[in-house]
Amino acid sequence: MRVAIALVVLLSAACAPSEAERFTPADLPPEISSPSPTPTAPKVETVQVSPDVQVVVEWPATTDRDATAMINSFRDYRAGSFRAVVTGGRDVAYRETVQEGASQDAYAWVKAFLDQRRSVRGISRLYSLNVVSVTGRGAELNACVDETGMRLLDAETGKAVRRQPDWARRPFLQVAGLRRGDDGIWRIKLLQHAKPFSEASKGCHR
Repeated sequence: MRVAIALVVLLSAACAPSEAERFTPADLPPEISSPSPTPTAPKVETVQVSPDVQVVVEWPATTDRDATAMINSFRDYRAGSFRAVVTGGRDVAYRETVQEGASQDAYAWVKAFLDQRRSVRGISRLYSLNVVSVTGRGAELNACVDETGMRLLDAETGKAVRRQPDWARRPFLQVAGLRRGDDGIWRIKLLQHAKPFSEASKGCHR
């Protein structure tokens, strides 16, 4: 299955999953919770990618160990991808969070920025993080991504480009397929997104 990653101004391929049109953001379902969990209040976490870039994670109220590990992996992928961009490709730690098809798409996403001499600044927000299914070692995570607080830059001048891409104008839905490896670590195997102005992404607008 070929999975597209959004970069409208740089990569033209992207399609919304048909199932995503029924997407409604929600907290993690109780059926995947660990036995006798101790509830915790939702928290907001800020990852400082660079002096000019932050990834803000609005955590759901959950103490499930696997769900927490999946969200950590998705957070690290998003932050790591931006870190690769702002360092001109020198930081490649994001590759540790992906495998198989997702690793190829993640590399292409970063490479597109570098080839076009583009960078970013601002805040990327992740919210309505929802593990919608778990089957054995596989799982699916839905997340809303809001990058309206980010700007696409000319990497040489540091100035915002005149025409900003759609992902910087409206939140969108991203779906991640994850797999738990023999080492117990959840990594992203598949990535898919719904276009910011699509019906599937309406559940992320607030």
